[in-house]
Amino acid sequence: MTTKQPDWEAIERAYRAGSLSLRGIAEKYDTNEATIRSRAKKNGWQRDLTDQVRTATKEKLSRNPSRTDVTQREVRDDAQIVDEASDEAASVVLAHRADLGQWREISNKLRAALSDIEIDEDNLGDFSRALNAGVDAQLKVIKGERQAYNLDTEEGDKTVSGLSDLMDELSKEA
Repeated sequence: MTTKQPDWEAIERAYRAGSLSLRGIAEKYDTNEATIRSRAKKNGWQRDLTDQVRTATKEKLSRNPSRTDVTQREVRDDAQIVDEASDEAASVVLAHRADLGQWREISNKLRAALSDIEIDEDNLGDFSRALNAGVDAQLKVIKGERQAYNLDTEEGDKTVSGLSDLMDELSKEA
């Protein structure tokens, strides 16, 4: 019985891009975190493209990407890695924006339904719980939208701030 070898070139690109946690890379390519960590150390892989991925993601989200011709192999490889990772990151953010739009609609329907309810002693408890849930949902939607559209950043250019660190932290909790 032969075991299928992992796609180490793809794993290296994902590792260097820094947009997935080690656990995420291991799951995506059906291998072990420790093996990836060992191979990265042995081959000197650096997770140094996160800023470039972030910049490229921002450009794609603003629909104003700049393209440059590259001639050196290493620069071309880095550019391809950045392009792939920023495509993936941009698609995630765009999906989040679409999902948040749907949650806003649901939250608004709850708000409208609550505004039409006659409140009396019999339904006061149910109304209060529904109101709390509605306010909580609305606040979460607002927070999510502000993050997805970069409205809470000073510079407005931190689309995926510390993405690899965040993904690593989230994977520890999973």
